[in-house]
Amino acid sequence: MKLIERYQKPTPSFFRTLRNIGIALATAGGAIIAAPIALPATIITIATYLTVAGTVATAVSQAVVSDNENDTNGE
Repeated sequence: MKLIERYQKPTPSFFRTLRNIGIALATAGGAIIAAPIALPATIITIATYLTVAGTVATAVSQAVVSDNENDTNGE
């Protein structure tokens, strides 16, 4: 399966929820990093980790597709 085909197939509901959480984490981390006030280095480091984790979770969960053709449902 090509990458474009994979991104066009439907995503299972659990991974859609995980994708939305990842988007929220990346957005929150990016907002903290871009804050116009001086913040302690620890908070900036945590925000960086949030941004990276959110981006990875979003990318991975978007690539997961449901494969109904091969689903045996325990048979």
